[in-house]
Amino acid sequence: MTSVPQLLTDPFLQLPTKTSVNVVWFTEFCGKKHFVTYGQHLQQTAIATTSKLTRTREDQDSRVGQQTSPGQIYQQPVTRDIWRHEATITGLVPGERVPYSVTSVREDEATASSEVFTLAPTPKPGTPLKILLTSDHQLKPMTAANLQKVVETVGRVDGVYFAGDLVNIPDRASEWFDDNRGNAFFPSLQGRAHYQMSQNGRTVTYTGGKIIQHAPMFTCIGNHEVMGRWGRVASLDGEFNDTFPRHEHITAKNHSFNTDTYEEIFTLPESQFGGNTYYAVSFGDIRLVSLYITNMWRTPKLDANVKGRYREASKDFAHPENWGYGQMIYEPIFAGSQQYNWLKAELNSQEFQQAKYKIVMFHHPPHTLGDNIVPAYTNPVQVIDRDNQGNITSIRYEYPQHDDYIIRDVIPLLAQANVQLVFYGHSHLWNRFISPSGMNFLETSNVGNSYGAAWQDRQREVPIGYQEEYTKIGDPNGLEPVIPTIAPLVDTNNQPLPYIASNEITVFSVFDTGTGKISSYRFDTSQPDSPVIKFDEFKITHD
Repeated sequence: MTSVPQLLTDPFLQLPTKTSVNVVWFTEFCGKKHFVTYGQHLQQTAIATTSKLTRTREDQDSRVGQQTSPGQIYQQPVTRDIWRHEATITGLVPGERVPYSVTSVREDEATASSEVFTLAPTPKPGTPLKILLTSDHQLKPMTAANLQKVVETVGRVDGVYFAGDLVNIPDRASEWFDDNRGNAFFPSLQGRAHYQMSQNGRTVTYTGGKIIQHAPMFTCIGNHEVMGRWGRVASLDGEFNDTFPRHEHITAKNHSFNTDTYEEIFTLPESQFGGNTYYAVSFGDIRLVSLYITNMWRTPKLDANVKGRYREASKDFAHPENWGYGQMIYEPIFAGSQQYNWLKAELNSQEFQQAKYKIVMFHHPPHTLGDNIVPAYTNPVQVIDRDNQGNITSIRYEYPQHDDYIIRDVIPLLAQANVQLVFYGHSHLWNRFISPSGMNFLETSNVGNSYGAAWQDRQREVPIGYQEEYTKIGDPNGLEPVIPTIAPLVDTNNQPLPYIASNEITVFSVFDTGTGKISSYRFDTSQPDSPVIKFDEFKITHD
């Protein structure tokens, strides 16, 4: 321990209450002592509790340290020791920001300290706030630029609502902390990124934004927060894709799927049955409901060797332990399920009904031009075809559209409860919709790369010869996308486009609770000196 110790992350804020907030940070040493100093002269001290992450590893596909190509250092998953430190700062007054810094003391008494940032408890109702709405960072190429432009454009935000898919492989530690390409999760949200983009012969370095050191973040689970069966395959990517349904005989996380690393990293509000996987929280004038609505993403391709949305690979017909079971749903949300019943009770609660702004956040889209809304959000129905000798000739998966749990069960509940905004991600684009009852739907997930929109000549990849007729173009659930109100992009015929799906133009959205307006901005990374453009704005109504 002769080197100078370093913090693995800056501190970030979690779980604010009326008089307190939690401060969290990470190191690669257990240490002797970890604490927060705070107050106008940093004269007060709060001691942190320390825990060790249980599943973080690196592997042949990590980009960490000196490994810049597959298998250069690691040939298989290897445990990486990371410690988490958390202190609760109490005695706070709403509306008053307090300076703070964190310090970790290593076993040899050497210390590492952060810069001085500011914290505050939950704001009182009536306090005007700026909330960043974001999702699907996943170390994508435009993420650092996106977050840097947030800070340059709107200044310090008061909170972050993150609609899932924080990283790609949740157990790969470097994706959270120190991927050597410079755009890991925490560095990008803390202004410590170092991501280079080359445009027109010019290299620009983006640092992200110092956001979560000052503002609490509330997240929900996306499909990339879920790991599959433990240790059955020889890579973390393979393990991520190796999810298996839980049933009466398969209940253990190691034999199905888990969100352990996500849950160990964040301290979020909790519900009685869902823990921090789904919850509700009040923040200023907002009542936020965060739901666990996501499924296993699998390819729509129908090739014989594909373990996909609609079929099993032919080579696995006789090996059910290798089946993928289609786009299996991780947590039930259908009518009568535990999460649905909790949601119903929350929507009837005094905290929800009295809130000025009612927002529901989850990952999977109810309305989108993106590809990931097809097929319907329902449990896959397995169909096995056999020949006259009983041999399997095909295993396919059907998704009855009339059983879409989001559209059939969840959305009617939200409409009845006068929810003003449903916020989600998953398809890596920007588009929004308004229901006939006036409920707003916003997907603002074009922060990294985009896979396109099903619009005009571009169609979704959907199967032929299945029971359902899947929608190739537009929103499968019947809403027309809203044209941006200020400065929409246009097509080759100079007609305004109702979406942004670009690998050069990145988008972010900010909710101003003082005005009730949600503003969306775009920045063209191919033109580094170009201005950020506000291209859409709409107001959330309230009773």
